Amino acid sequence: MQRIDIVHLLLLLAALAGAYLLPFELILLSYAILGPAHYLTEISWLHDRNYYLPHKAIATGLVALAFGAMFIADPYWSGVLLWSAFLGCAVAATATTAQKAALWGVMAVAVTILLMGTGMPFGIAGALMPTLIHVSLFTLVFMTLGALRSGSRGQLAIVGAYLIAITLIVVVPPWAGSVVPALARVAQENFGNVAPALGSLFGIPDLKFGGRITGLLSFVYTYHYLNWFIKADVIKWTQIPRARLAGIVAASAASTALYFYNYEIGILVLVVVSMMHVLLEFPLNAISIGQLGSLALGRSSRRAAI
Repeated sequence: MQRIDIVHLLLLLAALAGAYLLPFELILLSYAILGPAHYLTEISWLHDRNYYLPHKAIATGLVALAFGAMFIADPYWSGVLLWSAFLGCAVAATATTAQKAALWGVMAVAVTILLMGTGMPFGIAGALMPTLIHVSLFTLVFMTLGALRSGSRGQLAIVGAYLIAITLIVVVPPWAGSVVPALARVAQENFGNVAPALGSLFGIPDLKFGGRITGLLSFVYTYHYLNWFIKADVIKWTQIPRARLAGIVAASAASTALYFYNYEIGILVLVVVSMMHVLLEFPLNAISIGQLGSLALGRSSRRAAI
């Protein structure tokens, strides 16, 4: 295992330990301190790569959707919007010709209408796509894809450790107490919708925002941010003009200061930026899922041939 993999694993274990020791406090601190820096640096990185889209005008539309999503109070229609945005990004990012894009677009619209007619619980998608799915499932896709591409046993071990950590939190949940009760209330107010959404998804009625869910969110959010920052030398997100970097540092510091001044105001101001980075990452998510599927199918085909 290379040195960078060891550091990576230590950060993962630190996030896991924090999730057990201070589950309610960790998620709020990570969201306030690491979150803004992550949003801004990732948007900057995606911008320099054309957001993995054929036309940057599509990215402008995603930004507009991020603003529009803030005015949708109904979780169902918020879910429809996010689902539609993801399918649209998948079509735009992966279609190789205009004819394919048009055909896949029509199919995506038809599938969405069909799902709406069958009572698809889009409210679950509205609650989980910008939260748990973004910070855990898509992170796992990126980690697994990178490990398979590189053939690194160290990176594969980290993927295994990540899955074990999540399983451990689910089976042996952290304590449900809080060192600072006021922070527990803030966490409940801002992340409490994840628990009923997960309960609906897995058929667990009355799933509470207790130690298990809070510990899970604390771990996956903290690790999601740390995983991004540790990849600086790999994906080169720090290689940007100094003026832009200075602006990102200043904006991140100001955002964190706003959170510490008043967490609710911080959430209100930064939620749009958070949603922007979620939507702008959709094309890369779709491409990565496709590439991971191709790798998996390719390996399965080779094993079958042998």
